[in-house]
Amino acid sequence: MRGYGFVRAGGPEQQAFVEVPEPRPGPGELLVAVRAAGVNPGDWRMRDGDYGVAGPAVLGREVAGTVLEVGADVTGFAPGDEVFGGCPDMQGGWAPRARVTAGFAAHRPPEVTPERAAALPVAAGTAWDTLTDLALPDGATLLVNGAGGGVGLPLVQLARRRGLRVVGTASPGKHELLAGFGAVPVAYGDGVADRIRAAAPDGVDGALDLVGGDALRAVAGLVPPGSLYSIADKPLVAQLGGRDVTRDRSTAVLDALVRLVADGGLDPMVRTTRPLDEAGAALALVEHGHVTGKVVLVL
Repeated sequence: MRGYGFVRAGGPEQQAFVEVPEPRPGPGELLVAVRAAGVNPGDWRMRDGDYGVAGPAVLGREVAGTVLEVGADVTGFAPGDEVFGGCPDMQGGWAPRARVTAGFAAHRPPEVTPERAAALPVAAGTAWDTLTDLALPDGATLLVNGAGGGVGLPLVQLARRRGLRVVGTASPGKHELLAGFGAVPVAYGDGVADRIRAAAPDGVDGALDLVGGDALRAVAGLVPPGSLYSIADKPLVAQLGGRDVTRDRSTAVLDALVRLVADGGLDPMVRTTRPLDEAGAALALVEHGHVTGKVVLVL
């Protein structure tokens, strides 16, 4: 089977269409004919070698499509079902057929397109799990460092639904969008900590960092101990006394998210779609940060 991924761990020059064996579902897995697949920062980090995958390998950790076959010990799914979910080992989705973990899959209602469903398991799922970890009370203030991307925008929406006040750092071009979702936008760069203090005079109760590096260092001192999370720079956030988000990765979370999408309560923010043949260009958009919301491949 032909899928898009990388030949060996390294930079973008290692990306290519690769031939891999036809997937078969193992115990607790579904085999899905892929209709749409999400693109995430974790994909280029896997290509770089951050997850220990040497290659050749097919990228893609979240998909939506039609069940072709169910593995042993799977209940609740059958061939022909329209589903979405996460791929085992965080890879394999950028291909015509992919394995999906049944315990991290859900049925896709007809009013939610495959493209929007494929955007939910990683980005919106991470946003949901962040709020679960933080457990902030109604009226608390959440800082989202890098609020204009695939995780940040669902997080803003979900946090506002839970009665939280949200301050989001982002480039100026995304400020109007964030304000439309009810967040207080703040510009990156020198003086960002002072701008956050002005936007949240009573302080910040919790934060999720989606940028890392100096941008994380700039805001870390504003957050109470134990309430700083980062998925962008896990080594640094640990040094700063923070932590990574504990991922749930369950059918229950996906069911809750897709119901919100179906009811109009959550926009997955799929603003860029590309065919599988343009997977390299789609990944470059995410890797370089020049995109608002989610990028999704369409098969």
